[in-house]
Amino acid sequence: MKNNPDDICARPQITEQGGTRPHSAPLYLASVYECRDPEQALSLLRGDEVGYVYQRDRHPNSDELAEKCRQLHQAEWALVTSSGMAALALAALGSLQAGDHVVVSHQVYGRSLQLFDREMSRLGVRASVVDTQSLDEVRAAVGSETRLLLVETISNPMLQIADISSLAEIAHAAKARLLVDNTFASPVVCRPLDYGADLVMESISKMINGHSDVMLGLLCGRDDSEPHLRDQLSVWGLASSPFDCWLASRGLATLHLRMERACDSARKLADLLAAQPAVTAVHYPTLLNAAQQQLAQQQFLADRAGSMLTFTLAEGLVGAERFMAAAREIPFCPSLGEVATTISHPSSTSHRGLSAEQQRHLGIEEGTLRLSVGTESLDFVQDVIMTGLAAV
Repeated sequence: MKNNPDDICARPQITEQGGTRPHSAPLYLASVYECRDPEQALSLLRGDEVGYVYQRDRHPNSDELAEKCRQLHQAEWALVTSSGMAALALAALGSLQAGDHVVVSHQVYGRSLQLFDREMSRLGVRASVVDTQSLDEVRAAVGSETRLLLVETISNPMLQIADISSLAEIAHAAKARLLVDNTFASPVVCRPLDYGADLVMESISKMINGHSDVMLGLLCGRDDSEPHLRDQLSVWGLASSPFDCWLASRGLATLHLRMERACDSARKLADLLAAQPAVTAVHYPTLLNAAQQQLAQQQFLADRAGSMLTFTLAEGLVGAERFMAAAREIPFCPSLGEVATTISHPSSTSHRGLSAEQQRHLGIEEGTLRLSVGTESLDFVQDVIMTGLAAV
């Protein structure tokens, strides 16, 4: 199949050079490129001629990575930024102005919420934070000044699935755009543009790269906003580095293989944890209610439900600390999406900026742990988890 992620990931994206080309992508470290004359420089900077002038505007490694991501999302365009938060900032700065209003899911990553609920207010942008699982609540929040609706495909850390098609309908009825953070899914699990999203962002640092050694983000879409957003990317200094793009392109080559293994293991680990008496709750798409399971079937590719799962221990913070101390072979890392399985404690890391009451409202307790399942054998991860549970 032409658009099969398995084939897109594995094949190198390389800029042609003369009559032959290298089989692996070169690294282009140049910060500036020589121009023949002022006329060519102007033509290049206007986009009339294909080529490069200054790394902050664009460079071959970012273009090659962006093209791969564009294909995976079946987008019309894709831009690579210096981080996932930079991609989110680019969407905000390129779409909003003073007086505008945004609707933000109350379950988004803590820094994402801070960007829209606190920082954008300094630029005159209002934000309403709502439960986007309730479509009625979203409809009530959207108004004539609403320009953007932000959700996550799979929420962090409680793994609630967004009804992308319904949310897109609500946004478009108000002449607003739907921005979806697809980081927890990745494009080999979900392509939000297929369900009506206008903009999709990813933290490439996570699943797409998969090796915890780069900081990059992605913003893509199918509308005509690329020229404006590309200009904003340069103006606000949100550009990516060639080396990080080169590394991420290498990581992307195995994305489909890594996610196939990780998603399969995560599903089985969720079932295992759900049967343990020390565990009071397990959050994974296949274990959610019937409506959420139906959304997973409709929106997710290849019967995958993601490589993330979240569970809560009965003994609270003491139990979480005992578990992590005993399960040392699963490192405590406040990130996700790499080849090795890692664990995080949302209350003290990703959602530390929320009050205890706000955390409880989301379902986050002191005993809640978030597992990013990697590519190790299922037996290995199961054994470590059971060792951890035995200490609780």
